[in-house]
Amino acid sequence: MSAIRTKLHHQLQTVTARIPVLNSTAATRGGVQPWNSRLRELANKSLFSEALSVYLQMLRSGASPNAFTFPFALKSSAVLSLPITGEQLHCQAIRTGCLLEPFVQTSLISMYCKCNFVDVARQVFDENPLSRKLTVCYNALIAGYALNLRTKDTVSLFCEMREFGVEINGVTLLGLVPVCGVAGNFGLGMCVHGCCLKFGLNLDFSVGNSLLSMYLRCGEIKTARKLFDELPGKGLITWNAMINGHAQNGLANDVLELYREMEASGIQPDPVTLVGVLSSCANLGAQEVGKEVERRIHACGFLANPFLNNALINMYSRCGNLVKARQIFDRMPVKTVVSWTAIIGGYGMHGQGEVAVDLFDDMIRAGTIPDRAAFVSVLSACSHAGLTDKGLHYLDTMEQKFHLSPGAEHYSCVVDLLGRAGRLDEAHGLIRTMKAKPDGAVWGALLGACKIHRNVELAELAFERVVELEPTNIGYYVLLSNIYTDAGDSEGILRIRVMMRERKLKKDPGCSYVEFKGRVHLFVSGDRSHPQSKQIYEFLDELECKLKELDQNGMGVHSEKLAVAFGVLNTKEGAEIVVMKNLRICGDCHLFMKLVSKILPRREFVVRDPTRFHHFRNGVCSCKDYW
Repeated sequence: MSAIRTKLHHQLQTVTARIPVLNSTAATRGGVQPWNSRLRELANKSLFSEALSVYLQMLRSGASPNAFTFPFALKSSAVLSLPITGEQLHCQAIRTGCLLEPFVQTSLISMYCKCNFVDVARQVFDENPLSRKLTVCYNALIAGYALNLRTKDTVSLFCEMREFGVEINGVTLLGLVPVCGVAGNFGLGMCVHGCCLKFGLNLDFSVGNSLLSMYLRCGEIKTARKLFDELPGKGLITWNAMINGHAQNGLANDVLELYREMEASGIQPDPVTLVGVLSSCANLGAQEVGKEVERRIHACGFLANPFLNNALINMYSRCGNLVKARQIFDRMPVKTVVSWTAIIGGYGMHGQGEVAVDLFDDMIRAGTIPDRAAFVSVLSACSHAGLTDKGLHYLDTMEQKFHLSPGAEHYSCVVDLLGRAGRLDEAHGLIRTMKAKPDGAVWGALLGACKIHRNVELAELAFERVVELEPTNIGYYVLLSNIYTDAGDSEGILRIRVMMRERKLKKDPGCSYVEFKGRVHLFVSGDRSHPQSKQIYEFLDELECKLKELDQNGMGVHSEKLAVAFGVLNTKEGAEIVVMKNLRICGDCHLFMKLVSKILPRREFVVRDPTRFHHFRNGVCSCKDYW
């Protein structure tokens, strides 16, 4: 890109001096129309470098640009982030007498805003006396302020526009919406919605979709659904906004329901739709629905889409099907760093750290430069597999070879890595010397390591730091309470309970779910609401009797036990049972799964908790009790 910039700057500077000073009438003389048509065609096809090259050819040919030329050249400069080229075009607009033309004015304002020169854009607006009479000029600057998240300036300009009686249209309100989705600006969004109603623009297709996206970004799901139901003639963009908005809010079940509604309405999905659906399938472990989406990808001819392939790798990995994820990865003709990161992360979650490490090294040998996310994946894989020295090597490599400064997310992986290996003093020392500011995840990793190695003193220090950063994260309180339980410290347990009560914190209920015939079956601890509850509990009683023969007594009917019983009752012998759990698997259930897999040797049980997979077969877990 830098070479293109240098060349264009030099060429434009050379030819600018040759442009004669013209008035707006002279600027419209013949010969420019074919050039304008070509510029429009290239800009519309997003061939912006080519468009600027054609603009230079036009100048060399002797044709003079007019008011219909500059918008395409300025748009190209904005997209390519070439502010100096934009300034040169600005000078040419002045020399040709086109500066005061509305299309040129708005293009200049937009170009400067997109290149982060907002104050220059405001100067262009202020220097034209016609700007305060034209809706398009206001719209361009409002959108530019919003793009740069200058909320006060955005609102102030909108108020000025209303005060001067300038017409407000759908584009005006579309420009306001981006700042409404920012944290703390929801009230402004409600005001904008009110303006839409007042000006009769609420049913405008683009405005409605933007408002819908705004509510979803703000987490106002019920309001978004009400607006969605009121919108007439819902198109693909509207459905995509709903599906991806719900996916980003973690409402995976709702995403699948919306997808079904969309199909029933006759709207055909595009890759954007399917990426959102696959993301939710990954979160839910809904592999059968994911397979259905993959069939749709084949049918629609989207198989070469890299975003969909990456989403498929992630979905199959998170649903426990690493074999399929690897097949998709291997067939990709072009593997981006995102593709490598997805498959490395998949192997890491399944405890196959050695494979993850080999893949990371293969990626570098293939010439793909790892980014920060790729390092998080490989460091996490090292942590899950206990590859301590390898993980420390990658932390050094990240900074020394690839010149990437480790962030808190990288340090939390390494603290976890050292902590699990029992090197608690080193982990604590790393936190004290790390270049990034430690966040809750970093201190939480140390707290988790203290649980494994029963270090109460260091656990109390880590807990003190982590609750300063994340005072409402119930998991840390439960973790310290469990540490006190292991240490037999009843006073410590009581202190934590009092603290939780004073802060009105309640432990999240554990839940597990199993996908069966395309439907997700949810279970909570002690649950008897499932239609097959009677058979499930009877089967669990049988298992408990067999476990007593192995000197193992159960500690309650936890959700994953119910899910496993349901899976065994409803699948054939030899079928793999995959259980998804919202909380970290407890020691009792981990032991239960190992023993059940020993009692039922022709079964493999897979449990996915928030951080990793556990594969149980013949009384052994893939994590080797290192979790």
